[in-house]
Amino acid sequence: MDAAPTLSHDQADAFDRITTLLRTAGVNLDDALLAPPRAAETAVAAVIGKAGSGKTMLLAQLVKELEAAGVDIVSGDYEGKRRKDRRTLAILAPTNKAASVLRMRGVPATTIHRIIYTPVYDPEYERIADWLTGNGDRPEIEGLTEEALARAQAFYELHKSIPGALAAAGLRGSDFITGWKRRDEPLDIGLVDEASMLDDKQFTDLKEIFPTLLLFGDPAQLAPVNQSGAMVFDALPKSATFELQRIHRQDADNPILDLAHALADPEVDFHAFEAMVEAAARRDERVVWGQRVEVDLMARSPVLVWRNATRIRLINAFRRVHDAPEDMLLEGEPLICDGLELPLKHRKKRLDLEARGLIKGAQVVYLGPGRKPGFSRLHVVGAEDPQVSAASIVKIEKPDAEEPFIPFAARMGATFLHGAAVTIHKAQGSQWDNVQVFAPDLYAAARMGRVEAGQPLWKRLAYVAITRAQERLIWVVRNRLSRPSGPLRTDDLRVAPAALKLKEETP
Repeated sequence: MDAAPTLSHDQADAFDRITTLLRTAGVNLDDALLAPPRAAETAVAAVIGKAGSGKTMLLAQLVKELEAAGVDIVSGDYEGKRRKDRRTLAILAPTNKAASVLRMRGVPATTIHRIIYTPVYDPEYERIADWLTGNGDRPEIEGLTEEALARAQAFYELHKSIPGALAAAGLRGSDFITGWKRRDEPLDIGLVDEASMLDDKQFTDLKEIFPTLLLFGDPAQLAPVNQSGAMVFDALPKSATFELQRIHRQDADNPILDLAHALADPEVDFHAFEAMVEAAARRDERVVWGQRVEVDLMARSPVLVWRNATRIRLINAFRRVHDAPEDMLLEGEPLICDGLELPLKHRKKRLDLEARGLIKGAQVVYLGPGRKPGFSRLHVVGAEDPQVSAASIVKIEKPDAEEPFIPFAARMGATFLHGAAVTIHKAQGSQWDNVQVFAPDLYAAARMGRVEAGQPLWKRLAYVAITRAQERLIWVVRNRLSRPSGPLRTDDLRVAPAALKLKEETP
């Protein structure tokens, strides 16, 4: 077993206080003892801290300790037979992209939606899931060879994903998932990352499911648009909020985080901050003083902007330099899911598409037209089974036009906006290796003098945008676009076994 990481003083203090909270809920981490859940009001606490303060490290350590104590992790893709003495844990994020960031760090996270709605399995294939999770004998399934079952077992041991394991055996989701239902029984403990993105409705839903709920969030980020500048953890009592202050050693020489934290200085105005960015770019290749938007990066990591008008102009410039025709999309164009336009009678189809990752804000890459008119083949970024075919309504917004141009559309289905540029608000919860921040937009926000939650808006925007970058920050200072080095491509996208064959269904 890997050695436990050394926690800083504030992390250790938060860990001890969380341990006390869990003990009152019947989970004793000190002695690895579990008691039956107690009927009580929901206990909610929050771990808050800025980027680099160790929130994710603490979350990951809590997951290891809870699993070692015998708490079952519920992934959202399958739940085995319930036991009276079973204690459960779910690690959640608001978006597929945010959940995938945690999964890449070894934390088995899923989306909030996948916990609220659970899959209904075909009884025959459910026997495979029971066997993989240790709740049944190795099954004999007509049409599945021993080699296929061995592939499923090897995949599950590595990734702990039932749909992924069944896909490795050669099955598609439509073979073994017959529908979706809203969760009818609560779970025990919920750990929610990127909690600054939660709105009141999601928070209420989570409190109905989890008697013990622990939120991890960054108070310096932007609150959801409909929350009037407030985050759900702002209303918690001080005794239920654990704040991490220290920036950890592994982040101490990170010029991107240095810039993010410099924004907290009230003496730093926009011009002083840009001087700091330019100086950092001279010292370190991880910060770039960009004279133009790099169009090659836009296909996989959108340019981050404040204003919708800027977003629309950059999207149209991206399409022009790639010679994209107005009446169709090119394979490899990025899209952002803007929701589902399906009537109530198609509730099953809606749940299926949402469970596959097509929820509002999801990043998608267009792979080409489907076999039926109005259908698109899509790669959902961050989803465990990323390739799907769906009825699509694609909207290309135009500068100075009230209505978007729709190159093609089904009568109903998933709706998409172009994703070569996104607002900083919508970028929350996502991270990319390379991030381009369109500085003229932030300067416009600075000149307006707007304040949000006691902080100049441009600083909150800059903080969120900068902390989306994992490896390299490009601070773009001019309204210019480079030429692409080649055509758009799709060969860099991971192809899951379940996506070798795509089944199209009419909504």
